[in-house]
Amino acid sequence: MTHKNLHPAHDEWEAVIGLEIHVELNTKSKLFSWAPNHFGDEPNTNITEVCTGQPGALPVLNKEAVKKAIQFGCSIQAEIAKYSTFDRKSYFYPDSPRNFQITQYEKPIVIGGTVIAEVDGEEKSFAVNRVHLEDDAGMLKHFSKFTGVDYNRAGSPLIEIVSEPCIHSAKDAVAYAKAIKAILQYIDASDCNMEEGSLRIDTNISVRLKGEKTFRNKIEIKNMNSFNFMEIAIKSEIYRQIEAYISQPQLPMDQVIPQATFRWDPEKQQTELMRLKESADDYRYFPEPDLVPIILTNEVIEEIRQTLPELPLQRERRYVRDYGLASHLAFVLTGEKALADYYESGLKHCQNAHSLANWILSEFTGRLKESGHTLLTVGIPAEHVASLVNLIDTGKITGKIAKSVADDMVANPGVDPALIVAENPDYQPLNDLSEIEGYVKKVLNENPQSVKDYKNNIEKAFGFLVGQVMKLCKGKASPQIVNEMLKSHIDKM
Repeated sequence: MTHKNLHPAHDEWEAVIGLEIHVELNTKSKLFSWAPNHFGDEPNTNITEVCTGQPGALPVLNKEAVKKAIQFGCSIQAEIAKYSTFDRKSYFYPDSPRNFQITQYEKPIVIGGTVIAEVDGEEKSFAVNRVHLEDDAGMLKHFSKFTGVDYNRAGSPLIEIVSEPCIHSAKDAVAYAKAIKAILQYIDASDCNMEEGSLRIDTNISVRLKGEKTFRNKIEIKNMNSFNFMEIAIKSEIYRQIEAYISQPQLPMDQVIPQATFRWDPEKQQTELMRLKESADDYRYFPEPDLVPIILTNEVIEEIRQTLPELPLQRERRYVRDYGLASHLAFVLTGEKALADYYESGLKHCQNAHSLANWILSEFTGRLKESGHTLLTVGIPAEHVASLVNLIDTGKITGKIAKSVADDMVANPGVDPALIVAENPDYQPLNDLSEIEGYVKKVLNENPQSVKDYKNNIEKAFGFLVGQVMKLCKGKASPQIVNEMLKSHIDKM
């Protein structure tokens, strides 16, 4: 939903957004049982008596899940609680076999923290409130005449990352969520596959008049599994709330926007009411009696901190410092670990770090967009992109020829660009200076006005002349040679 004709009064309002990001950890077994933690298997095969809430079944905590939660907390410079506990959160849905979730309410394992993201070329810091461990519910499967429940996911380990209400636009929310996704991938805590539900986001949105210090009622949009949909949904909800307040000034604020939970309908491009919002009291939280507290020492926390790899922000800073990349380029490259790894693999075969980044992020991304592929999935090795950059830098092909070679690389993934160039006569550069000079003279004779304009310091006239020469030689001449030859002949005229 787009809102092109915003009422001027909208400028008087600001959004207040908080995100709850649910991340399925990639441990081998579930949070409280030995059942496999694996997506895509036959329904109800990865289950034990603990997963299905059988009477007398006792949970046993997964040590690896605790370690991954601590790693994430260390990654965002948070406080790691030396004493944390589990609680029961009661709710009655078919996909919750025990009728309660085991979570951390009173004493979470991670407190605070900061996430740095890039928005429109500017670095922004976002505050995290808490990160806690909890287990997942099962999944409802809807068929034509009935609904089934698959408990394979029931009991899978989650961390829930709760931000402070410090986000004020849809774009900022997406940048923050992407930065968290990158950190999770770098520390190998989750595959973050949003289509499979490994990363799901609940967005909490309210609006208020600029200058107001208190919060108005918030709307929660559940289970967003696409950054694109999340951005559209947040914009749509902000617009809906502001319009409601403007159009109903006579009503109490709580009646204009009752606290509620919505879902996003991607086909209708709008939010739809699911239920009025529960309060914490409705969940009847109480301490989990079957689990002992998690007690950590400084030594254990520090030992886990030392296992952290290079994180996205550190990698971004290194790219700017060592390779001279613009901050924006470096953020985009490092935002997905596999892409940054691909780039560094290419750098082993190429010295031009900036040009390689441009070819990866711009040229090839543009060519692959419609197919739904990326450089990571299409089968073009990183060393082949590096080879293409080297062919340009050594003068073996021109930039224009390189674009055609890139088209061929997309059409024939896995074929070395050097071989593509060698086998295509049209891709051989024009090195015959007398032939180039013939083109230069022809262009100058046919465009006296452009020559005159250039002599009158109209720079774009020279660009036009260069373009005409490159057109005649089908882009096969070195632009540097063409430039020098044109200037030399003009000076003599």
